[in-house]
Amino acid sequence: MFLADTSAEFHDFFERHYAELARFANLLTGEPDAADDLAADAMIALWQRWDRLRKADHPLAYARGVVANMARERIRAAMRERRRVSLFWFRGPGSVEGPDTAAVLDVRTALARLPFRKRACVVLRHAFDLSEKETAAALGISVGTVKSQTSRGMAELQGILGARAVGDLVTGRRKQ
Repeated sequence: MFLADTSAEFHDFFERHYAELARFANLLTGEPDAADDLAADAMIALWQRWDRLRKADHPLAYARGVVANMARERIRAAMRERRRVSLFWFRGPGSVEGPDTAAVLDVRTALARLPFRKRACVVLRHAFDLSEKETAAALGISVGTVKSQTSRGMAELQGILGARAVGDLVTGRRKQ
C-alpha cells in the first residue's frame, strides 16, 4: 500500500511539473532536445529520493535546483568539448571569425549570452514569476544574490536587446 501511495504521489508531481522543468531547462541551455533529457534525468533523480523529498516543504524548489545543476554541468561539459575541438582544429590567426553583426537578437540568443547564474535568476524571476525567496531556494543562493544577479542580468539584456524590448519582456510576462 505504501509503495502504491508513494508511486501515485510521484506520478502526480511528475504530471504537474515535468513540462515546467523542461521549459526551465530549455531556457537555461537553449537546447530543446537536451531540455527534455535534463528534465527526465532530474525526475529520475527525484524518484530515487522521493521517500525523503515527498516530506519536504518545497519539493518543486528542490526539483528546480536539480535541473539547474544538471543544466550547469551540461553547459560546462559542452564548453570543455568546444575548447578541445577548437584546440584540435585551430589553424592560426587566419581562421578567426569576425564578431556577430546580426541586427536583431531574439531573447533566447540574448539569454544564452548571460552567465549561468544571471540567466537562471532572470529566467526564474521573469519567465516563471518566482519570488526572490523561491528563486534563492531553487538555486541554493541567498536572496541578496538573487536580487543582484537578476538586476545585473536584466541590465545586460537591456544592453543586448534595448530598453524597450526588455521592458516589454517584463511587463508582458505570464501571470500565474
